[in-house]
Amino acid sequence: MKAKKPKWVIEKEQAKKAAGEQTVWLFGLHAVRDALMNPAREKLRLIVTKNAADKLSEAIAQGGIDPEMADPRKFPAPLDPQSVHQGAALEVKPLDWGPLAELALGGAAGVPRVVMLDRVTDPHNVGAILRSAEVFGACAVVAPRHHSAPETGALAKTASGALERQPYVQVRNLADAIKELQGMGYLVLGLAGEAEQTLEEALDGRRDRPVALVLGAEGPGLRQKTRETCDALVRIEFAGAFGSLNVSNAAAVALYAARP
Repeated sequence: MKAKKPKWVIEKEQAKKAAGEQTVWLFGLHAVRDALMNPAREKLRLIVTKNAADKLSEAIAQGGIDPEMADPRKFPAPLDPQSVHQGAALEVKPLDWGPLAELALGGAAGVPRVVMLDRVTDPHNVGAILRSAEVFGACAVVAPRHHSAPETGALAKTASGALERQPYVQVRNLADAIKELQGMGYLVLGLAGEAEQTLEEALDGRRDRPVALVLGAEGPGLRQKTRETCDALVRIEFAGAFGSLNVSNAAAVALYAARP
């Protein structure tokens, strides 16, 4: 008689199967063009209007996928009605960037920098952070699998192509990922408005070390467990007595301030 699988094994297998079946609809000329030209992206279905097909002709040829032509007044892709699709939508599988430990080595890019997000769920914020991470040469943006922004069309559109080039890694447990980076020699700094030392002070004499910057959601900020796991809490220095940045702006400023 075949032994019955434990419930947790069945649930894990179901989650893996669901993840394998998960697809994302990217939309907008920029996001669709960059995904078509990314050889690592598995492309399933492309819907375009005649106008969009003309603008994307090179990318469509490179992407190796036959487009479905659509009437702009009856665009058939299953998108939110508010989505500004510009006549182009591409169904894809989420990207697999591989293990965090490999990405965190940084390659030939110099002293590595990583951005970690603690429950940042707004796709527009995460998209903007991916753009900043790409501009400032971060080797990964890391977020927990739950309570974070998944890979979506809205995120890809805000990222303006960066989603195809900037690793966005979703991990099971953020505190464990922090400890993993610490084990690799990373200095992990959590951003908190009430912190006593500034980011520059914490990095003084230590810019040659790999650094991870941890940012929390606007309002609640970093969770207690995250705070306790970071090496130190730091703040961005403001000119006035009152000041706050949204999380995507804070990420850009922190990445610039923390450059090696």
